[in-house]
Amino acid sequence: MSNTATTEASAQQAHPAALGGVVPYLSVGGAVTAAEFYKRAFEAEEVARHPVDDQGRTMHIHLYINGGSLMLSDPYPEHGHPLQTPQAFSLLLPVKDIDAWWKRAVDAGAEVVMPLQVMFWGDRYGQLRDPFGVLWAMNAPVKAS
Repeated sequence: MSNTATTEASAQQAHPAALGGVVPYLSVGGAVTAAEFYKRAFEAEEVARHPVDDQGRTMHIHLYINGGSLMLSDPYPEHGHPLQTPQAFSLLLPVKDIDAWWKRAVDAGAEVVMPLQVMFWGDRYGQLRDPFGVLWAMNAPVKAS
């Protein structure tokens, strides 16, 4: 068994801790593809994945991003969980080096919705939309000069 296969098998058997007070659980079209995007865009670490079914769907992927958990699954309309357009929420990434995080996400394919700018509360803030329709916001203190 290769190192990758061993790691994936271990992740499937383990129950990694859910990090953070509230854990977003996204249903996206193409959870495996989304997980790969989040690895490139947000340095996500995959800690668990259920195998894909005969239709290429997975019911669970667990990622760690920026000290918190994000969980993903594909939609399962036959079980009452159809794919729906994400709306009325954003995922906030409070980061220290916002320029590096922003550039990495944009280079990976995130669309700029609101450019980075200093906001009325005094921090730098901006919003991106990922290829799966999820809105991501980034926030960082303005660096003192």
